[in-house]
Amino acid sequence: MRVKKFPPHGGKVPASDYVVVGGGCAANASVACARLGAAVQFAGPLGDSKDETSNRIIADLKAEGIDCDGVVRVAGGTASVSLILLDALGEKIIATRRGARLGGALPADAAALVARADAVLIDNRFPEFAMAIARAAAKRRIPIVIDLDQATKVKDPLLALGTHVIASAEALRGTTRLEDHAAALQMLGKQLSGFVAATDGPQGVYWLTPAGMQHMPAYDVEAIDTLGAGDAFHGAFAVALAEGRDIAECMRFATAAAAIKCTRFGGLKGAPKRAEVEAFLGQQG
Repeated sequence: MRVKKFPPHGGKVPASDYVVVGGGCAANASVACARLGAAVQFAGPLGDSKDETSNRIIADLKAEGIDCDGVVRVAGGTASVSLILLDALGEKIIATRRGARLGGALPADAAALVARADAVLIDNRFPEFAMAIARAAAKRRIPIVIDLDQATKVKDPLLALGTHVIASAEALRGTTRLEDHAAALQMLGKQLSGFVAATDGPQGVYWLTPAGMQHMPAYDVEAIDTLGAGDAFHGAFAVALAEGRDIAECMRFATAAAAIKCTRFGGLKGAPKRAEVEAFLGQQG
């Protein structure tokens, strides 16, 4: 729901708009990739056919042309559901009822899932499921982009499999226990052999190179809804990487996709198409 300001404790506020839409890091990023022109396969654990939330997530993804054959339907399982309020500045408050019985699920055939992939994008919400796919992708020596979405250990074996680990600023702080971007990324970089970066909303994105810390500011837009912006960033980065672009171009492309998403209400429904991103970048000079 869209509100002018968040309610006080125990209070009420009017909402100007609302939408019911599928979401989650992987689902949002899948839609972002598909709208940017990639052929996308979504894999992950969801509830069985009795869980209407899981059914809707799959229906929404298929409507975007996304292959959902990699979904594992867990008997008695349920997908997570979130209640989200967005204020006039595009900031959000989220309450989530976590899904049930999905944590131990594994892909039926991880090798088959990545057999034709040019790149893999995973997050660490279901680490066992993600680990199986990352290991299969590593055998093929294709890029493995990891969305470090929730805090973990610096020596997390899943992160070690990533060729490109991009954390949210919150997850980076939670993982390293450090507030400074440079110090936190350096700590993470010492443990990982691949590329490391962190997104920080309107502050832009930071990443490490042999020459030191690099920073790309976020594009200046009127933020309507920041929900899913990080997922759009990760999706666009993965697409650009699979296309063989260099890191600076990947960052520019991803930052533009995230910026456009922020100007639209409705979570993943606001993910931009490739022509929109290219036109936006053309306007930036």
